[in-house]
This record gives sequence, C-alpha cells and structure tokens, in this order.
Amino acid sequence: MFQNKVAVITGGAKGIGKTIAREFQKAGATVCIIDKDVNDYFTGDLADKDTLVRFTQKVIADYGHIDYLINNALPLMKGIPDCTYEEFQYALQVGVTAPFYLSKLFLPHFAPGASIINISSSRDRMSQPNTESYTAAKGGIAALTHALAVSLAGRVRVNSISPGWIDTDFAQYQGADALQQPVHRVGNPLDIANMVLFLCSDKAGFITGENICIDGGMTKQMIYHDDFGWTLEP
Repeated sequence: MFQNKVAVITGGAKGIGKTIAREFQKAGATVCIIDKDVNDYFTGDLADKDTLVRFTQKVIADYGHIDYLINNALPLMKGIPDCTYEEFQYALQVGVTAPFYLSKLFLPHFAPGASIINISSSRDRMSQPNTESYTAAKGGIAALTHALAVSLAGRVRVNSISPGWIDTDFAQYQGADALQQPVHRVGNPLDIANMVLFLCSDKAGFITGENICIDGGMTKQMIYHDDFGWTLEP
C-alpha cells in the first residue's frame, strides 16, 4: 500500500509515534524518525531550529523526497501555577513551531499525493486544570492544520487527529475507566495509527483541513451533577 513511500514521524521512538512508525513499515513505507530519545535514525530536540534543518537535510540526502509528515511529538504539560515563561515557550516550540517549520523545510520535497498529519488532542477543545502549556500547543496545531491545508492546496493534503485517552502500553481497563467512555474501553495507539494511514492513503483523497477526534465519544457526552451516577465533590 505504501511501497516506495517515505514517512517522517516526529516523536516516533515510543508511544503513539512508535506504533504509527511500525504500521507504516508493515505497509511497506520507509520511516524516518526524529525524537529526543535515542533511535536508529535521528536523535534531536525539535525545539532547536538547527536540529530541524539538519534533520530535513538528512532525510532529503537519504531519500530525495518525502510523502508523509506526521507531526506527533509531545509538548510539555505544565499549568499556570508552576509553568515558567521558558517552559511555555518550549511547549509551543515543540508542539506548534516545529510542525510549521518542518512543513516549510520539506515543502519543496513533497512528492505528488503527499500528506501532513498533525497529532493534536481532545484537549484542543476541553481541559483539566493546570494543563495550559500542553493545551495551548494542541490547540495551536489544530488551527495550524486548516491554515496549512489552504496554503498548500493542490500540493499537500493536511489533516489533524485529536486523540482522547490513549494507553500507550495497550493496557486493558475495566470498571469506571472503561464504562465512562461511550465505546466502553480506553483507546490504544492502533486507534490513532489506523486513522493516520487512512488519511495518508488515496482513499482519503477528498479530505483536507479536517480534524478528526478519536476519543471513544468522550467529548460528546454531557455530564451534570447527580446525572446517571456522576457526582461533583468540590
């Protein structure tokens, strides 16, 4: 399905990114990973501009083009009580600036039929307390998606995915953790990877600028105090 295709995945050394990389490889693609964690392609910090340039140069020197850019790397999650100015900026550099700049650097090298997939979060539309740095970055990449889709119209399709609760160890949950979600289970990385590969395929050729929330229905479920067993304990 993806023979002779080149997929670039940020944050691809573990978690959701690792599963996306594995699924692309199983489908025949060549995968180029950049991650702060040691990996077999490129180890580096996405918040550093020179690192992004060197990574892009390596990919193009190795393969001459790319077909898919998956902006998956996780930004820092800290809240207003303890997040410093520098930490907030770092979260935005990893979560928004790097996806933008990689898109710009790779732009002359995208093959026909190329796609960019940005991994946002259901936190782009809902929040827990004290998650400002992560939430701002995820909201930013969701908005960046439709801006890029319009700017790159006719050249690259650009979509984003907003995962909900995804257990990156594929753990099985019972009881309230599962039942609170309308699908009655917690998600796993394949739920996201399967959508990434679909959006990159020709089957999704009429989809661009979209954000697809994969969260088991959690963001669609209204919650009121004392309704269906939910209680608020301030």
